[in-house]
Amino acid sequence: MWLMLNNCFLSIVSKDCRRDELMVRARRRGDIKKVFTAARVVHTPYPADYRYRAVVKRTEVAKAIAAQVDLIDYGNFKDSVRDDRLHNAYMRVWGAMLSIEQHRHATFFDRDNGLNKPRRRKRVTHAD
Repeated sequence: MWLMLNNCFLSIVSKDCRRDELMVRARRRGDIKKVFTAARVVHTPYPADYRYRAVVKRTEVAKAIAAQVDLIDYGNFKDSVRDDRLHNAYMRVWGAMLSIEQHRHATFFDRDNGLNKPRRRKRVTHAD
């Protein structure tokens, strides 16, 4: 399962752990701790496809995911992602998923459509 939250990206699988546990993996330092604060995170060297891993009880994973659902307070997920690098990665995933919609033409993503451009922050101006 890929878990794409507005502050972290996790991969959760049943691999290299007991039946009552799951392996939570992340590509970035700190992402696992954002959801599983008590987890013992291990750094795995290259060529592992995820650098950070933690074995977490299945019941704890279920509770943590439910807690994340309760935290949703946004009307647009993409706009809720504050980290620019994470946002840009999610936009690439969003574009790939859009391309599988049956009613879309394959040529939709042959054009740039702004998906590869860095996001620009809205400029805040204050009236004097």
